Amino acid sequence: MGAPQLILASASPRRRELISRLGVEPVRVGGADIDETPHKGELPRVYAQRMAREKALAAADADAFVLAGDTVVACRRRILPKAEDEATARQCLTLLSGRRHRVLSAIALRAPDGTVRERLSETQVRFKRLSDAEIDAYIAGGEWHGKAGGYAIQGSAEGLIAWIQGSHSGVVGLPLFETRALLKSAGFSLG
Repeated sequence: MGAPQLILASASPRRRELISRLGVEPVRVGGADIDETPHKGELPRVYAQRMAREKALAAADADAFVLAGDTVVACRRRILPKAEDEATARQCLTLLSGRRHRVLSAIALRAPDGTVRERLSETQVRFKRLSDAEIDAYIAGGEWHGKAGGYAIQGSAEGLIAWIQGSHSGVVGLPLFETRALLKSAGFSLG
């Protein structure tokens, strides 16, 4: 029997592409079916960590490592939603315009022996002050759909961001530095 393999408990094509940058090819990829509703009064950091852990446990496999992640866009104590419609995307972008916000990217790794290790990446991001025309143009492009906070940094939104402090890959959806450290600490052999 060979070394344990990795399951990526995520339906995100971005996470799959990012994990491949570490030389890891998951044997299975797929989202975990859990309730992602924040608890009343739950802080963004706690929520992100809980979601990553619950996803890793929901996709548990006795013969493989299971890696799961969750990315939360937070403006102060407020968790911004995944934008599923234009109105929500517009509300998020209007709120983030000219302001600093945090992107919390939590990861959890469940080892074949049942132990769970976790890491959290926190990145500060600031959009330039966005005009109505810039928001309209961004929304017309459709990149916002299904994205936390209504934007995708790996697309045209990157041209609207004045500065970033922290992990660019964490904002995309999988902080590679933390992921690599987590895999190595668990004894997973990197390619």
